[in-house]
Amino acid sequence: MKLFLTACSFLVSGVLLQLNAQQEIMQQIAQIRKMPLDTSHVNSLRRLGGQITDSTLSKQLLDEALQKSLQVGHVNTITDCYRVLGVWYSSYDLKDSALHYYRLSMQSAEKNDNLFLIAGAQFNMGNIYYWQGKYDSCIIYYQRAATVYEGQEILKDKSVTEKQLDRRKSDLYGNMSAVFNMLKNLTKADEYIDKAIAISKKYNSSAAADALAFYMQTKADNYTANGFVERALRTRLEFLGQMQEGQNAKVYLQQSYQNISREYFSLDKIDSSRIYADKSLELASLLKVPGAIAASNWQLGRIAMKNEQYGQAEKYLMQTKDFYESSTDPAEQKGYYDVMRELNFKLGKYKEAYLFFEKYQEINDSLLLSEKAREFAEREVRYETEKKETQIGLQKSEIRQKNVLNYFLIGSSLALIVIFFLTYRNYKNRQQLQQQRIGELETEKQLAATQFLLQGQEEERSRLAKDLHDGLGGLLSGVKLQLGAMKGNLVLNDTNTIAFDRTLTKLDESISEMRRVAHNMMPEALLKLGLKQAVYDYCESLSHDQAFRINCEVHGFDMRMNSSSEMVLYRIVQELLNNAVKHSGASGIMVQLMRQEDGVVTITVEDNGKGFDMANTDVLRSAGVRNIQSRVKYLNGTMDIKSAPGKGVSVYIECKVV
Repeated sequence: MKLFLTACSFLVSGVLLQLNAQQEIMQQIAQIRKMPLDTSHVNSLRRLGGQITDSTLSKQLLDEALQKSLQVGHVNTITDCYRVLGVWYSSYDLKDSALHYYRLSMQSAEKNDNLFLIAGAQFNMGNIYYWQGKYDSCIIYYQRAATVYEGQEILKDKSVTEKQLDRRKSDLYGNMSAVFNMLKNLTKADEYIDKAIAISKKYNSSAAADALAFYMQTKADNYTANGFVERALRTRLEFLGQMQEGQNAKVYLQQSYQNISREYFSLDKIDSSRIYADKSLELASLLKVPGAIAASNWQLGRIAMKNEQYGQAEKYLMQTKDFYESSTDPAEQKGYYDVMRELNFKLGKYKEAYLFFEKYQEINDSLLLSEKAREFAEREVRYETEKKETQIGLQKSEIRQKNVLNYFLIGSSLALIVIFFLTYRNYKNRQQLQQQRIGELETEKQLAATQFLLQGQEEERSRLAKDLHDGLGGLLSGVKLQLGAMKGNLVLNDTNTIAFDRTLTKLDESISEMRRVAHNMMPEALLKLGLKQAVYDYCESLSHDQAFRINCEVHGFDMRMNSSSEMVLYRIVQELLNNAVKHSGASGIMVQLMRQEDGVVTITVEDNGKGFDMANTDVLRSAGVRNIQSRVKYLNGTMDIKSAPGKGVSVYIECKVV
């Protein structure tokens, strides 16, 4: 049974999509031909040629796309045009022509060292060699493609994503499993299909579900090869719904029908086998794939013979004659000749039966000779290996007999050493755990002290802010009102009037400054509106009527955190901005405060000021920096400072806040 392969999955589908009407297609062609001759023009022609079901028009458009790509001269576009022509020839079972264009695609991709396209061409060439029965060449090209896909160089191409690469690797592993299945290396077949299945299960998407359904068909092939036909059938039926409803190429669904029919046939469930054989032939005829049509008629012929309907069987099998007699795959021809031998014998055509038997025997002998040669070589290797192992075993036995006492003494010494070592390691581990626990307690103590210190500072700030606003603020406002009332009752000359007005202005400035100080000590916006609005307000007030500009971005703080965490984060931003304003001489300051879904909060403050030398430890030991570090430590965060003279300062803080 010939297993079905997937083409390199960045190709157009093996089954071409149908468009609604010939008129619509011709309108699209006309619109494309009006476009300027560039890569977009060529790609549109190529895509349309790969979609339509009219084989003549499809080939015409693909040839036109290739010629125009050569005029444009863009290497990757030329590579794609060669590749899709290879797909076209492969779809119509013209393997030699498909191989020719895949080789041209690979040579084109090598011109600009496009590893992704090179490996894709090697992948597709391996598929063609598989269908030609040239398994050695198939494995060589598959392994070349695998070497590229599994290497590190391919991901240096930024246009290639890990998800794309996973899909290519999984398709390749699926095909390699099919090849090893054909070669009866079932261990390797299972190894590679399990790799493909594991990759597809990494992703939760409709495409991944389609891929998994396809790979499970190959897994079922392996079950059949191992003799687990019922298990293979259950697997195919389990994933048949996805094969029917998903976006997999319909030629894969046809192959599933064919395999289900064969497995029902093996289990002697002929009626069920006939149902799926009819589905297989119907879909194969719709797709116009010669190999699939021949395989479906071959299966229907077997079913008719099983039901002793020999005339009907002959009609089915005669439709496969041209395909199988011209096939280059000896395994396919062997199955055909065997069935024809049996059919002609049942029909009483003994001469024809004998001729088919001779053809069957000739192919079977050639296959057996190659298998026997391989088995003989394997036996020779096993024999030589066993002989050497026997000699080595005798020598080891002699040495063992001579040195039993030495081994006993050495073993006893080693046991004592191991016991001493384990005792010493246990002691050191306990000591290390004690030291670790002491360190953890000290850290917890420091964090608790920092927490109480910060809470005390904030409580004191709150008290002072309230006293300033309610006490001193009220007194100053009362003084202002009294002075305003006195002005109306006093007779002042012009000089005294000006002095009196200046005094009132200074009093207004004093009240505003007092309110600003109180606001900074305990901002009302933070308590009422949250961290996001408080940071925006502080940046706006700080940059108002100043020569510098503050660009502020706050994301992810729509939901409030606990008040103590918001206060600590606000103080960190406040201290960083104050340092930048006081010391940097910058014309622009950037503030970015972000909160992720997992609770991680990042703070970034950058300026374009004069910066400083990181070797100057005095700056890093300043009171302001130490104040920030203590708050970051309270949040179990990290802080990174980068600066250089003339290049500004960048501070990045990361912590996790519940």
